[in-house]
Amino acid sequence: MKTVILCGGRGTRLGEHGVNVPKALIEIGGRPLLWHLLKIYSQQNLNDFVLCLGYLGDSIKRYFLEHQWLYSDFTLESSDSGDYKLNKHRNLTEDWRITFADTGLDTNTGGRVKKIQNYIGDDETFCVTYGDGLADIDLHALMEFHKSHGRIGTLTAVHPRSNFGLIKLDADNSVIEFEEKPLMKEWINGGYFIFNRAIFDYLDDDSVLEREPFEKLASQRELIAYQHHGFWKCMDTYKDNVEFNQLWDSGQAKWKIWE
Repeated sequence: MKTVILCGGRGTRLGEHGVNVPKALIEIGGRPLLWHLLKIYSQQNLNDFVLCLGYLGDSIKRYFLEHQWLYSDFTLESSDSGDYKLNKHRNLTEDWRITFADTGLDTNTGGRVKKIQNYIGDDETFCVTYGDGLADIDLHALMEFHKSHGRIGTLTAVHPRSNFGLIKLDADNSVIEFEEKPLMKEWINGGYFIFNRAIFDYLDDDSVLEREPFEKLASQRELIAYQHHGFWKCMDTYKDNVEFNQLWDSGQAKWKIWE
């Protein structure tokens, strides 16, 4: 089963940290965010990746090319259509197969998935995730859940952590409790999708995956949520990067499910 990673966005909320370095290459514990994401999947025997590149995509390719102590057999090929160029290689220490697909500088999320349709091959199902979210998710449980309901798509629902500390007041407005950045009760889309091939019928080159395609799937009851109650965090701002590194340095990186 292939895993498609959306790593072509501009990372505008990272400020100057996302101007010259793609979000996927911003480091946590000395390794790019993308490396951590690949490790999560490969630890659970999902080793065949398609990276949807866009903004600063050449930097991602160059990272693998320049780290020969990690990677080997690096080649550059062209697709039959000539639309995309692919870099494929085998990793010396990881059993990874990676295809780099140039999906456009400012293509929306659904459009990027549509553009890699030919790379899914004959697979009936495939994984998709954002290139900025890490979790201790059980991917095998996610796959079994997807098989069990037989619908077109499964998204992983997570409880986000509030960006602000909360206060509790009593009847006369006295502050009685502080709660520092608690988990919220609401669910949000945490990525880590599994789709059947039928998803491509809902996409075009301009689609925003989270808008019309998901709205149509939801109206047809073809999109089911898998509830993940464990760790989840995304790299949205520079502050998130600092927090990720603090978790890594303190031995509290719960997404590190590998040894």
